[in-house]
Amino acid sequence: MSSIARIIAEDAVAMEQLRAVRALCLPDWCIAAGFVRNRVWDHLHGIVPARPPVDIDVLYYDATDLSKETEQAFEARLEGLLPAPWQVRNQARMHLWKELPQHRDTADAMTCWLETVTAVGVRLETDDTLSVVAPLGTDDLLGLRCRPTAYGRTRRAEYDARVAAKRWSALWPKVRFLD
Repeated sequence: MSSIARIIAEDAVAMEQLRAVRALCLPDWCIAAGFVRNRVWDHLHGIVPARPPVDIDVLYYDATDLSKETEQAFEARLEGLLPAPWQVRNQARMHLWKELPQHRDTADAMTCWLETVTAVGVRLETDDTLSVVAPLGTDDLLGLRCRPTAYGRTRRAEYDARVAAKRWSALWPKVRFLD
């Protein structure tokens, strides 16, 4: 089991949230972004229990249904299973507002996020094992390094504004911010 999977597996709240999402049987799904990043960085900073994320980013990929209404229906179903700040997004439609070619799958869509440490997700498999989805790797996340992705470098002002607005340097002082 990877160290990221171990950190998530030891968090009872995270596991309950993963079980709720697994119950939806979404195609090519994971929970990513702050759900993983915050828990890993809290763990590496000795913050116990981990602070709850502002929202829970549930990703899936379904090129046959690009409607926002379907995402909202999944959010409502999750809210009925387990009240939480769910944010469900079909990665098959994320290319539209970014003006990019359609992504191939969830992992491909994550490569077009602004920073590498956010492009890490976890999925609870039917056999209760955790799979880590990390198309850009996990070295930055585990090494307490934050840097823009190749896509983020093309949108440097957005990346810088996001890092500042999220206050990551104040919340996790050991993190190094690199170009």
